[in-house]
Amino acid sequence: MNTVISGVGLYTPIDTINNDELVESFNRFVADYNEQNSADIAQGELTELQPSSTAFIDKASGILSRYVIDKQGILDPKRMKPYVAPRANDSLSLQAEMAVKAAQLALDEAGLSGADLDCVIVACSNLQRAYPAVAIEVQQALGAGGFAFDMNVACSSATFALQLADNTLQAGSASRVLVVNPEICSAHLNYRDRDSHFIFGDACTAMIVEPEDAAHSPRQFRILGTRLKTAFSNNIRNNFGFLTKCEDRSLDAPDTYFVQQGRKVFKDVVPMVADLILDHLNLLKLPPSDLRRLWLHQANINMNSLIARKVLGRDPTQDEAPTILHEFGNTSSAASIIAFERYRDGLDSGDLCLLSSFGAGYSVGSVVLRKV
Repeated sequence: MNTVISGVGLYTPIDTINNDELVESFNRFVADYNEQNSADIAQGELTELQPSSTAFIDKASGILSRYVIDKQGILDPKRMKPYVAPRANDSLSLQAEMAVKAAQLALDEAGLSGADLDCVIVACSNLQRAYPAVAIEVQQALGAGGFAFDMNVACSSATFALQLADNTLQAGSASRVLVVNPEICSAHLNYRDRDSHFIFGDACTAMIVEPEDAAHSPRQFRILGTRLKTAFSNNIRNNFGFLTKCEDRSLDAPDTYFVQQGRKVFKDVVPMVADLILDHLNLLKLPPSDLRRLWLHQANINMNSLIARKVLGRDPTQDEAPTILHEFGNTSSAASIIAFERYRDGLDSGDLCLLSSFGAGYSVGSVVLRKV
């Protein structure tokens, strides 16, 4: 049985923050910190913080702006994290609300309703709560049947979920699957850290996966194969969890936010991703030169360029390996799906394409697609 991605949806929050705004807030925090701790800094007991700049951010990442769930709280130098209003248990949660909006767009494109779904997978880096599953909440809100569950493979959550969706259909356990990726990355980002305060944005993507012979959407992509890989590494880590409050330490400690050793990640992950993609294509007996478009995880423009170069054997064009970093920043598992949603046009029937993710774990996902 051939399976296809028959609908894609993208939801973005209203608020945006550009680099100038982010740098102004960060530098005000740095100035206040250095002034308040000037005596300890002078005695060598504390290290003076260094300001950031838009030029530094652009060179390091290629990111110019990002969507966020709350701009005011992030840019307040005394707070530097989003405001999230509590909601009653009988109200739709924030992540479920984002998921439903993205899912509805994907359903509309596929010509379906929520009642046509019998499997919902919410796959993202951070889940709003431990239980009940956000996916089951989304299932109820959409009027879907069958079953639903949450999963987390950090930035690779969407591609890992696509393999699960394909396997579920092949096994006959469901007839149509919704994969949705509600990423609220601004809540796990340390806006007081110069090396990472610019990286992430918020967004939610959704995909409908169904048998090709049942799909009616004019924008279908056949799944030719999926391949996944993980390898343990501490170079990207977030220690916040349900045990944190039991450790009798600050819930706002630096390691309860996103932490990475960027140079080590770059060195480790680039060859890992390129090798997996090339091995996957070889397994499918498809030459890399046949690839018409690569939708890569949008973590860093330099990583994307080098991975695409290793896969294609030459420098990619923007049309071949489009980036969305300038507008969205890194949106974790949603990132490659945003690139897919934004840059699906200009392809002919039969064109070979690739979705790929990579991130904490380490984790890497490869999904080979063909335009129907």
